[in-house]
Amino acid sequence: MKYAFFPGCVSKGACPELYQSVMQVYPRLGIELAEMTTASCTGAGVLQEKDPRLGDALNARTFALAEQQGLPIMTICSTCQGVMSQANHRLTTRPHYLQEMNDLLREEGLTYRGTTTIKHFLWILLEDVGEETLRKHITRPLSGLRAAPFYGCYIQRPTDALEFDRNPDRGKSLERIIEILGAEVVDFPGKTRCCGFPILTINEKNSLTMVATHTRDAKSHGADIMVTPCPLCHLNLDGMQTNAARQEQTSIDLPILHLPQLLGLAMGLDTKSLGLQRNLISPESVLAKLSI
Repeated sequence: MKYAFFPGCVSKGACPELYQSVMQVYPRLGIELAEMTTASCTGAGVLQEKDPRLGDALNARTFALAEQQGLPIMTICSTCQGVMSQANHRLTTRPHYLQEMNDLLREEGLTYRGTTTIKHFLWILLEDVGEETLRKHITRPLSGLRAAPFYGCYIQRPTDALEFDRNPDRGKSLERIIEILGAEVVDFPGKTRCCGFPILTINEKNSLTMVATHTRDAKSHGADIMVTPCPLCHLNLDGMQTNAARQEQTSIDLPILHLPQLLGLAMGLDTKSLGLQRNLISPESVLAKLSI
């Protein structure tokens, strides 16, 4: 299982604990990574609002780089996954548009033939590593822990670009991982809604209201933690939770874990190696519940 690894911007910047934790867990699962050090940002949906053609050209370049290696791309960011999947869908279903992008890539000596697959680490765990192998590496089951899944927007829709027709279980993949790791899934209505990050700089009040709504809702349903496969969601739900609680004049205090952090705990890895000390909402209550 070898992949062209696309870490994205946030795991190398604002959420270094995500990169750190995925580096700890992937070698133990038989995964081999070739990091894409020359790939660009996907545009995160923001660039696409201003210039969709430029966004698709940047992603076509990334796909061509992976295609040269003959490798599928592994992402660790739901936003990257969604933006790249949508771009790839446009490129592979519109031959003339693909040719237009290749005309731009030719200056760099690149061509994209439309064969690259893009898969989030979450999907790889279930579809490539497999449940049986995953269970073999669980040395510290998360028994007694109640975890609320938070997908966010980009890894759930549009379903055609994300290939839900061929992989219908992707819609419940995060819940399945939580169950395999031994924790109890806490379902709540906001798990597939926007975290509020995209509007943080233009409408902070509404963004913080969204953070408070999701975290309080999960906690009111009995969640000890929330887990997300998206670092942008993590930035808002973890990083802005204190501000959200202050705005709403309430107390929340719900730890938000990155997916590989939760996986690493179940694999028996120490908390420092998983970067848990970097999480702004302290996971100490979670660790105490697990006797760590």
